[in-house]
Amino acid sequence: MPLPPLLHDTALIYGRYLRQSLRSRFALLFGLLMPLLYLLFFGPLLTHLPLGARGSSWQVLVPGLLLQLALFGASFAGFTIIVEKSQGVVERLRVTPAGRLALLLGRVLRDATVLLFQAVLLVLAAVAMGLRAPLPGILIGFAFVTLLAVSLASLSYALAMRVDTPQQFAPVINALTMPSMLLSGLLVPMTLAPAWLDALSRLVPLRYLVDAVRDAYVGSYATAHVLYGALVAVALAALSVTVGTRVFRTAGA
Repeated sequence: MPLPPLLHDTALIYGRYLRQSLRSRFALLFGLLMPLLYLLFFGPLLTHLPLGARGSSWQVLVPGLLLQLALFGASFAGFTIIVEKSQGVVERLRVTPAGRLALLLGRVLRDATVLLFQAVLLVLAAVAMGLRAPLPGILIGFAFVTLLAVSLASLSYALAMRVDTPQQFAPVINALTMPSMLLSGLLVPMTLAPAWLDALSRLVPLRYLVDAVRDAYVGSYATAHVLYGALVAVALAALSVTVGTRVFRTAGA
C-alpha cells in the first residue's frame, strides 16, 4: 500500500538531509560541545549549593542543558536554507511536486533527530558524572527536546526564507536566544531570582518546558509544571509548523 503523498514526500526530504548530516560526523559532535562543557566545568560547582529545588544538582542542571541544546541547535538551523538559496537548491526544489509542508517537515524532523541523538549522548555523559534520574523522566525530557527542536527549527527556517544573508539572520537569532536562555532558568532555577525577574521569566515559553523536565527528572509526572510545559510545548510546535509552512508556500520554496 503506497504512503500518502505527504508522508512519502516528507520521508524523501528527511532521508536526503539526514544523509547529509551523517556524512558530517564532526558537526554532529560539535553541536554537543557547549552543553558538554557546561556539564563538565559548571556542573561540579553546583554540587553543594542550595538551588531551591527538589533533587540533586544534576537533576536541576541536566534538564536545562538538554533544552539549551535544542534552543541553540534548532534556532540556527536556518543557516542551511540561506546557503541553499545561494547555491540554487531552493530553486530546484521549487519545481518538484513535493508539498511545501513536506519540504519543511523533512528538514525539521532531520534537525529533531540530530538533536535527540545529541541529547542521548549528553544524558549518558551526565550519568557517568553522577546524574540519577528515573527512566520515564529521562524519556519525557527527550520528548520535550524533540518538541522544542521542531518548534524552533520551523521558525528558524521561516526567518531564513525571509532574509538574504547570514549577516541579516544571525543578529535576530542571537537577540532571541540569549534572553530566552537567561530568563528561562536553564542553568539554575528562576525561583532563586528576585521576584520581578521571576515574574518576567514567566513570559518566556521556554521557562515552562524547563520546569516540566525538572519535575520529570525527580519522578514527579502529574504536576502543574508538567501539564503547563506539555501544553506550551505542543502549542508552540503547532504554531511554529503552521507559520513555517505558510512562509514556505508564499516564498515558493
